[in-house]
Amino acid sequence: MSQPPKKKSTRRDFLKGKSATDALGDIGRREDDSPTPPATAKSRADEPNRATQESQRSYLVEVGRRAMACQFDVLLNAGEHAGSTEAAIEALDLIETLEAQLTVYRDSSEVSQLNRNGFTELVVVEPQLFELIQRSISLFHATNGAFDITSGPLIQLWDKLRTSGEMPKPQRIKEVLQLVDSNLIQLDPLNHTVRLSVAGVSIDFGGIGKGYALDRCADFMTTVGIESFLVHGGSSSILARGTRLSGTTDEGWTVGIRHPLRADRRLLELQLCHRAVGTSGAGTKQFYHQGKRYGHVIDPRTGYPSDGVLSTTVVAPSAATADALSTAFYVLGVDAAAEYCQACSEVSAIITTLGPSGSVEVHRINCDDLSIAAICP
Repeated sequence: MSQPPKKKSTRRDFLKGKSATDALGDIGRREDDSPTPPATAKSRADEPNRATQESQRSYLVEVGRRAMACQFDVLLNAGEHAGSTEAAIEALDLIETLEAQLTVYRDSSEVSQLNRNGFTELVVVEPQLFELIQRSISLFHATNGAFDITSGPLIQLWDKLRTSGEMPKPQRIKEVLQLVDSNLIQLDPLNHTVRLSVAGVSIDFGGIGKGYALDRCADFMTTVGIESFLVHGGSSSILARGTRLSGTTDEGWTVGIRHPLRADRRLLELQLCHRAVGTSGAGTKQFYHQGKRYGHVIDPRTGYPSDGVLSTTVVAPSAATADALSTAFYVLGVDAAAEYCQACSEVSAIITTLGPSGSVEVHRINCDDLSIAAICP
């Protein structure tokens, strides 16, 4: 699928220097936060006191780009790999290409074309897109339908409540549910064709797309020889490889998990090494109708917003899996998430629920091999 030519990205367009403390302090923020822009490496070098306190090794280079309605950033150890900044810019170019392929907000995207034509004809799709659909359907079955890439119509229906205060009618929810079922996607692995078996069924990668983009970005970085980096999309999807050079013996990268009720605080910090994190939660996206709170995560099995969980954070080998499971575990709840992690030892979860007197209860599932520090009770 051809795309319109893009202006070539340059190093100056995206390069920012920041100290390790500043850069990693931003990870784990909500997407709607607007932190004060960090000082550049050059300006910090001009501060005599700061220069004597921080070694050059503690500096990170940050390369950023806005895509998929959020900010993507690649964090690199300054001076560790020649050409790492240019590689990060190319990786972000790849994310833009993936957005053009996966978005449902552009009529020209490959997914939009599939949604438009998939009921009336077999649609041949690009091999890696086909694999993403296969993977999403596997996660649909593994989570008993709690993660479903056909749930887009439900999300759109409930968006009306948030934007106009219009509560969806039960009959309308029932009608839309007829179009929400990944079993309605028919695949031919030999020919890489997709068929949508019911008119109106559509595919939306909103629950896995950012993580998938991070995985592709990381694979590119590794292929060109960059061993240590952290990349995140909107701070809710994070992937880390290698180790941040900070003068300590700690392995990996320190990332924060935000407090589900206190926007300006972290709940936990963990060391992330060769793994990914995905987080789902109501945050500021929750809304109220007639005194009842509704979250933005819709249960694709019932058609109604999920309740009972404040936030879910999943640690997994890939960012796509972490993203999808963070959504699924938010829907499934603590017990079902624990059953999943028991059967899949490479997946860990941190789930928060509302405790007595408004306190936050933290449920750590399969986290014995993770280095976690509590920050805020």
